[in-house]
Amino acid sequence: MFRARSTVLLCSAFLVVSAIGASAQDARQNTPGEFDFYVLSLSWSPSYCEAGAERTGRAPEQQCGERPYSFVVHGFWPQYEKGFPEYCQRPAPRLDRNTVASMLDLMPAPRLIFHEWDRHGTCSGLAPRAYFETVRKARATVKIPAEYLDLQAALTVTPDDVEQAFVNANPGLTRAAIAVGCDSRRLREVRICMTKDLRFRDCEEVDRRACRRERLVMPPLRGDKNAAMRN
Repeated sequence: MFRARSTVLLCSAFLVVSAIGASAQDARQNTPGEFDFYVLSLSWSPSYCEAGAERTGRAPEQQCGERPYSFVVHGFWPQYEKGFPEYCQRPAPRLDRNTVASMLDLMPAPRLIFHEWDRHGTCSGLAPRAYFETVRKARATVKIPAEYLDLQAALTVTPDDVEQAFVNANPGLTRAAIAVGCDSRRLREVRICMTKDLRFRDCEEVDRRACRRERLVMPPLRGDKNAAMRN
């Protein structure tokens, strides 16, 4: 009897603590506009295309055709100091056709644009047009290092090489504000942390999750470089 009563008391205490924890989290979790900073994720498009071809035998058509994309915007994500909000409005406000079309030079797949808006953009507290205008401004803030603009042959790099190249090209950016992402052997993306007014800022949790591999490959640009102006 005593053991059963103790078990009930322990379970009750656990439920109370859990409720308190959930309540503390829910005070801000997934509330539109309530976050600490942004992460701009720039995906190395040739790696995405190569990985897609390995998985399915065919590279995705929209991003991997004639236009030689280099770094493209994967996402622009509201973040907490620990963790991040997502899907902050269900259903998400609809994106109009003009907004989607206006972003294809930076985010070269409509499905990506819709997904990023539904999962992350709705957490910004901004209307769709204002959010994507902010994405464009954030991308314009970051200068891509010259050595990655016209990569015609595969390049072997270290995560430190890539971070330092971005730091050198962007005054005010520190190594603690950027993180390199990778798969088993390729450079996948670069994540850059920004304040809400689009200044570079350090971000410990994002930086801590950076790629730790010693060497990475950057596949060369695909397609015909004269087919369109490079992003």
